[in-house]
Amino acid sequence: MAREFQRGHKAKISDLTPGTDLYVGVQIAGPGLTFDISCFGLDANEQLSDDRYFIFFNQPKSPEESIQLLGAQAGDTESFRVTLDRIPANIHKLSFTATVDGAGQMSQVGPGYIRIVAGGEEVVRYAFNGSEFTTERAVMLGDFYLKDVWRFAAVGQGFDGGLDALLKNFGGEVAEEEPAAPQPQGAAPSFAPPAASVPAPSFGAPAAPQAPQVPQPAPFFGAPAAQPPAPTPQQQMHAAPTMAAPLAPHGGMVPPPAPAPAPYGQPPQQPQFGQVPGQQPPPAPPYGQQAPAPYGQQPPGMPQGVPQGVPQAGAGLQAALQPYKETATGQRWTPQNQQLMRVDLTMGGTPVLARQGSMVMYQGKVDFSYKGAGFAGRIVGNATGQEMQLMRCTGRGQVFLAEDGSHLHAIELQGDGICVSAENVLAFDESLQHEVRRIEGHGIPGGALFTMQFQGTGTVVVKTHGVPVVLPVTPTTFADCNAVVAWSSASQVIISSQVRLRRNAYPGHSGETVNLQFRGAPGNFIVVQPYEV
Repeated sequence: MAREFQRGHKAKISDLTPGTDLYVGVQIAGPGLTFDISCFGLDANEQLSDDRYFIFFNQPKSPEESIQLLGAQAGDTESFRVTLDRIPANIHKLSFTATVDGAGQMSQVGPGYIRIVAGGEEVVRYAFNGSEFTTERAVMLGDFYLKDVWRFAAVGQGFDGGLDALLKNFGGEVAEEEPAAPQPQGAAPSFAPPAASVPAPSFGAPAAPQAPQVPQPAPFFGAPAAQPPAPTPQQQMHAAPTMAAPLAPHGGMVPPPAPAPAPYGQPPQQPQFGQVPGQQPPPAPPYGQQAPAPYGQQPPGMPQGVPQGVPQAGAGLQAALQPYKETATGQRWTPQNQQLMRVDLTMGGTPVLARQGSMVMYQGKVDFSYKGAGFAGRIVGNATGQEMQLMRCTGRGQVFLAEDGSHLHAIELQGDGICVSAENVLAFDESLQHEVRRIEGHGIPGGALFTMQFQGTGTVVVKTHGVPVVLPVTPTTFADCNAVVAWSSASQVIISSQVRLRRNAYPGHSGETVNLQFRGAPGNFIVVQPYEV
C-alpha cells in the first residue's frame, strides 16, 4: 500500500522499497494550460553544474542513462525512470519540477500528484492542488537527495517565474534561440508534414486512454528496456529556451596581452573599459570629486540615454538589490544569510517554537502565541539555568528569525539526538522532544551543570558567536565549558579539572581550570564557537 505524503514529509528510500530501479510519475493538468515537467540533477551545492543532467523534452536522458524521460503513460502526464545505483557521485539531488508553458498560474491546476513506483507497486504518493499556490508559474514537486543514503522529500514549493527563472535559481544559463536563416528568393518552401509522435515505452503498463481514468500501477522495472527512437529531423521540437554551456573562444582569436605587474604588495589592477591592457590608467581625481567621463561617453554609473542629473532607478536599483533577494530553495528551513533564517510553515504542517522576540518579518497568515513551560517546567528551568522563553508559530506563511546578529545553523535530526545549551537555541520544530539533561560531575563555574537534549525527527536552529568548528570526538577531546555549543547526545561528557594541589611560589592559575572531556564511538562530534560566554 502506498504511503500518502504531505508537504515537507521525508523518508529514506530504503524504508520505502529495497529496490533502486524506480519509476517516478507526475500528474498535473489545468484548463487551457500546458506544462513542462523536468528533472534537475544538482551537485552538493544544489547547483546545475553539469547541464547534461537537466532532463527535459529536448534532452530525455543523462549520459549514463541513470535518469530517463519516458513520456506520458499509465495515467501520468509525464514519467521518469531513475536508477539510483547508477547516478554518478557528483550528483547529490534530483529535483522534479513542473512549469507553466505560456500564460497561466499554478493556482489554476486541478488535483495532481507525484508518485514513486518500485517493482510494479506504488510505494509513495504526494498529492497537491491549485489551492496551495497563488501567482506562481513553477512548482518544485519532490526531491531525491543524498544524505548518507538516498532519501525522498515531498516539496510542493511554488516558484515565481517560469522555466527561465527556475534554471537561474539552480545556477543554469538560458540561451536565446537564433533566428532561422531567411529562405532564398524563388526557392520553394521546404515544409514537411509533422512526424507521428512516438509512444513512450510502457514497460508492460497499458497506455493511458484519452479520457481521464484512475492511474494504473506503473510497470516493474527489471532489465533496462529499449529506449524510444531518436526524433527524426522533421519532428517539431518545443520552442523553449535550452541550456548552453560556456562558449569556448573561436579559433584564430588572439588572447589579449597580460596586464603589467602591479607594484609589490598591491593587488593587480584590472584595465578599465576602453583601456589598452598594460597602459597606465589616468590619475585619480581629488577626494570628493568625480572623474570626468571620456569625450562622448556617459559618466560612470549613469544608464545610457539618460541625461545627467536624473536620479538612477529601474535596472540600477534592481542590480543593487539582487544580492539581497529572498532565497527560496523549496525546503522548510532556508538560511537567507549567516544571520537570518526563514521557515516555511506551509511545509510539514508542524508548528515552530522560537525564542520570544526573534521574529523580524513574516509573510502570509501566521499566528504567534505564548508557549509556556508549565509549573514544573519553570521550576526545572530556574533550577538548571535551561529555561527557554518561547513563542509558538502556526499558520500558512514564511517567518524570518534572527537574534543579535548571531550566526544561525539549521541542524536536521533524523531520529538521532543533539545536546545544546538553552542559550544557544533559537528555534525548533514542535515535533522534536526536548528535556533537560544533567552533566555528570561537579566543579563547573557558574553552575552550568545542565544542557538541553533534542531528539526525534525535525530541525533545531542553533545560534553561535562567529563561525563554529565541528570536531570529531576522540579519547583526548577536551573543550572549554564556556565555548562549547553542542555535541552529539551519544557522547559521554566528563568534567576535567586542571587545578593541581601543590604549593607555588607565585600563586595564580592559567584561567583554564575546568574543561569538559568528551568520549564516544566514532561518529560523535562537538561544536565549539570562537567565543567564551
